[in-house]
Amino acid sequence: MEIVYVYTKKRAEFGRQCNFSDREAELHIDILPDPKESENYIERNPVDISVQCAAEMSEHEINTERFETEVRGINHTEGGWPKDVNPQEVEQVLRYRKKVEKDEMYINTIQQLSTVMEHCIKQNNAIDIYEEYFDDIDVDDMDETPTAKTINVFRDPCDPKRTSTHISWFPDGPRKLAIAYCNLEFQGSSPDTSMDSYIWDVENPNKPEFTLKPVSPLVCVEYNPKDAHVLVGGCYNGQIAYWDTRKGSQPVETSPIEHSHRDPAYKTIWLQSKTGTECFSTSSDGQVLWWDTRKMGEPFEKLYLDPTKKQDFSKAQGAMCLEYEPTLPTKFMVGTEIGTVMSCNRKAKTPAEKIVAIYPGHHGPVYSLQRNPFFPKNFLTVGDWTARIWSEDIRESSIMWTKYHMSYLTDGCWSPTRPAVFFTTKMDGTLDIWDTIFKQNDPTLSIQVCDEALHSVRVQEQGRLVATGSHSGTTTLLELSNGLVQLQRNEKVLVNAIFERETRREKILDARHREMKLKERQKSSQGEHKQEEEEGGYEEEDLVSKAEREFFETIEYEQKQKEKKEAALKQQQAEKADEGKASPIEEEKEEGSAE
Repeated sequence: MEIVYVYTKKRAEFGRQCNFSDREAELHIDILPDPKESENYIERNPVDISVQCAAEMSEHEINTERFETEVRGINHTEGGWPKDVNPQEVEQVLRYRKKVEKDEMYINTIQQLSTVMEHCIKQNNAIDIYEEYFDDIDVDDMDETPTAKTINVFRDPCDPKRTSTHISWFPDGPRKLAIAYCNLEFQGSSPDTSMDSYIWDVENPNKPEFTLKPVSPLVCVEYNPKDAHVLVGGCYNGQIAYWDTRKGSQPVETSPIEHSHRDPAYKTIWLQSKTGTECFSTSSDGQVLWWDTRKMGEPFEKLYLDPTKKQDFSKAQGAMCLEYEPTLPTKFMVGTEIGTVMSCNRKAKTPAEKIVAIYPGHHGPVYSLQRNPFFPKNFLTVGDWTARIWSEDIRESSIMWTKYHMSYLTDGCWSPTRPAVFFTTKMDGTLDIWDTIFKQNDPTLSIQVCDEALHSVRVQEQGRLVATGSHSGTTTLLELSNGLVQLQRNEKVLVNAIFERETRREKILDARHREMKLKERQKSSQGEHKQEEEEGGYEEEDLVSKAEREFFETIEYEQKQKEKKEAALKQQQAEKADEGKASPIEEEKEEGSAE
């Protein structure tokens, strides 16, 4: 059925204002219900409909395609000059200006404009609209609740996604950051996996500003602090490459594979040098290699991380992280795969003196190692389920440590502006911010950045921006509140006092431990010589077995005590139940006897 209703109007009435009036309703057509249609529906009985006065609001979400933007510039040339005047010629320009300045129209125009300009200048001199009235007053942020908000999210533009293994901030302000992308799962990468890493503009997460094209995926990348155009990176195949962003995406030079690392180059750091071209790198192959970017043919210095201090490559321990403090140019530290931390001296006279000290570290690989920027004698290590703070003076154990977390820790770093604050990332996607002055048992602020593992974290030099990278290549940029950025009152003195107090405590415990060991040796020396050798050889095993025996004895004792308590409780309940049953009969007997 087709219903057509035609409205007609005179041509003279087109464009006139419509005048509406009330009239009775008219029935144009009546469509009766079709009984056959009712077979397609089920009658709802009873009908319950809720009605409310407030307007119903709803929220809808939709994932739209990411829009990529580009910034393009236009070069403008100077115009407005007569055809016979070349603006590039200084003499012609000066001649033309003198000619114009003598013109009466030009003089009259300048005189008219000068009165207006004089009025504006007087206004500016009278009132400073940019004056800061409370600039001298210090704002106390001590009571402010620590917070962090997400500013931007940078996602790996390639498929399949790769892990954000390392982040490096642009040295001349928080404008850019370089991110290394690599799949660290051995033989887990497909042939289609991209090898590119990117430099991102902080304000544009849609498209990378610059692409780094290495010969092998980058495990780490680092900006040169002296030249913001130069970067150095360590590749998955062990090669070291450096880029100059003014010369394109391809590396300027790459180390030959026969003189490079044999495992992935996990860390590269620029050295403090006059030329600004020296850097050094480490890998899980147990080598530390020094490079000069002007001559990448081979390293100019080499060190094997041999704990026996004999420089035996077969006994070298694989390294996972490096630490270098420019104020201590000859010293550096290395975190190994087996959990130890080696303190080294580059300028030692003999190879044996190059490894100065070995700290026992963690139960697993040391993923992060950094000296405190305010107290270089103290350094932070991250590995297994804890983060630890060490003092160079004590080699037996750390002076402070976090509790054992349920998730594995993956990275950590100090705040560059506050000596008491450091950051750690975990496998459950949490970023923890610790303030040792505020509390030491739990993090001051814990942020669930994502639902997957976080692998890298880096704080910008000004301390306000924190970038953290995840397993799928998503890098989240966070902005911290003032309380976590600004140096608090007497903070340096308080942190120094805490470090010195804990160092003193560990020294006392260490001395006590040595004293107990000495007493045990004196007791054992009274026995037979053979027994001495066995005890000396298996002292550690005896201690372990003794600890196990005491542990199981304690558990058995606790279980017995628990069983005794449960039996006593059951007996008490049974006695109460028996008393309740027996009481009515006894009352009846007492009444009968009384009668």
